[in-house]
Amino acid sequence: MAAEHATTDDGRNPGFFSRGPSWPIVERRRSFHAGPGPHRRADEPLAAPARRASMFLAPSLAPWRWASVAVGLGLAFTQQPTDVSRERVATAVALVIYAAFRTVRPIDYEPNDVTARAVMIEFGFHTAALLATGTWTSPFAFVLAPTVVLAGLVQGPSFAVRLTAVSSAVITVGHLTSGDREWMESARASAVFVGFFVVLAIAVGLARNALAESARQQTMALDRLGRLAEANSLLFSLHRVAQTLPASLELPDVLRSTIAQLRELIDFDAATIFLLEESDATWVPAHSSGTPFRRTLTEAELPPPLRQAKAAAGTVSIPELSVGGPGLHPDMRCGLYSALHARGALIGLIAVESRTPGPFPAKDVELLNGLVEPFGVSIDNARWFARLRTIGADEERSRIARDLHDQIGQALAHLGFELDRVVRAADRGQDMRPILDELRVEVRSVVRSVRETLYDLRTDVTDTQDFGSTMELYLDRVRERSGLDVALERHETARLPLVQEREMWRIAKEAVTNVERHARASQLRLRWQCDPSGAELVVTDDGRGFTRDAVRTDSYGIIGMRERASTLGARFEVDSTPGAGTTVRVTLSRDGSGALDLRT
Repeated sequence: MAAEHATTDDGRNPGFFSRGPSWPIVERRRSFHAGPGPHRRADEPLAAPARRASMFLAPSLAPWRWASVAVGLGLAFTQQPTDVSRERVATAVALVIYAAFRTVRPIDYEPNDVTARAVMIEFGFHTAALLATGTWTSPFAFVLAPTVVLAGLVQGPSFAVRLTAVSSAVITVGHLTSGDREWMESARASAVFVGFFVVLAIAVGLARNALAESARQQTMALDRLGRLAEANSLLFSLHRVAQTLPASLELPDVLRSTIAQLRELIDFDAATIFLLEESDATWVPAHSSGTPFRRTLTEAELPPPLRQAKAAAGTVSIPELSVGGPGLHPDMRCGLYSALHARGALIGLIAVESRTPGPFPAKDVELLNGLVEPFGVSIDNARWFARLRTIGADEERSRIARDLHDQIGQALAHLGFELDRVVRAADRGQDMRPILDELRVEVRSVVRSVRETLYDLRTDVTDTQDFGSTMELYLDRVRERSGLDVALERHETARLPLVQEREMWRIAKEAVTNVERHARASQLRLRWQCDPSGAELVVTDDGRGFTRDAVRTDSYGIIGMRERASTLGARFEVDSTPGAGTTVRVTLSRDGSGALDLRT
């Protein structure tokens, strides 16, 4: 992953990490480990941890080099100044020059062939320096120590021991064959130096390997923590999107919110949401952002990436649209395409495209893959809401038509008959005053009935007027016009969501209307109870009742109430006995189970 800077490797704004919360463990892992990334096998050797281990053991070999050279110069020119030879002076000058060169241009700790050759050359140079100035008795014998350390740091103990053994063998042979000292004394001196340098090589090499393994384990642990942090950040972002999904059920609002959420998380130049029109199997561009796309597409006209997205299980990423495309727009270079599903059905497609060369980052693919499901459900909910609203409007029109027919229509027909009677009476020369008085009463009754009907249609539950208050006003008018003995019992400590409360109001209104028009009752009792656990509505009358077989299959009253209750996830019950009245009970729990234990 390459999101520790302001842009990704392909120059794209990462968005996801820049807008979301910071994750220090991710940044620390990225700055600490410059390797290929978190997808490495656990048993794969790591060059970067070995290099870090070497740098930890020896941040710089320059002080070691100068210390060994200084010791050699002190031994060469202070202890026996009369024995100074041209070879010793030349060797000292060469060692100083080499130490200065390696101070300016140090050998890299990266374990590769170039570094190994540089270490071998240094071994050869220092071996020659010792051979030229007295082998193991040379005052510069200790300049070999930094070279042994360097070999152990670069390639480990095996490489360091091999080079140390070869160099020591060459110097020992020269030491033993010099002939100016006893053989046993030379052998002991050689053994001491050889043992020292070999032990030094083994110790440095093993320390390097141990630290490299520790660094490798730390890198793997940080990689795992980094992946967990990135997954956690992704889940946080998805949760944030889920929390900010549109509260509105209007389809345009949902589509705008969907694109807005995408733009907050993914950097793109154009995005289009297509919805499937089932009537003719076409794809309608419901909403576009950036570069607009407004042409309805048939199945055959869908671009290849969108056809792939239809059949794919996840998001399809096309890194180069000139090869895997074309996309929706000819100037786009790459794109992400995914299908929108809801309730097991394909409802749409979404296309996200960019003019920036190169593929979208992997995190963008994962983000879109995680977002399409909640987006699909939100869009499908909005579409179903629009359909249900249309159906509800049709039902409401039918109910209004029935109300007008049952009350106003019959009254107007009666007025027509009365007018005919007035005309006939006028033709016969009868006194018109009694008939006109009756007609005036009828007209006033019709006007009152129209006003009642219109007032009932306007009455509804609102944010400021709850179910109980609305029902109380409505029952007052029912009592006035019908003469029923009406009683309302209210127990309210909470409110339902407005949509649910309005549906319960319509169920209650339909139940009261049935009692008023058809039950031939003298008493009407309504009980409404609502608390944090749910709500219960009970409508009871003492009318004529009915048997279950007497309910028509096309009866709007009971069937409509049952369907509304089913939409809410409530339990609907009707208990009626001929001659003993009817009870309608609707129970709604907060969890939608329809099971509720409310105190009476």
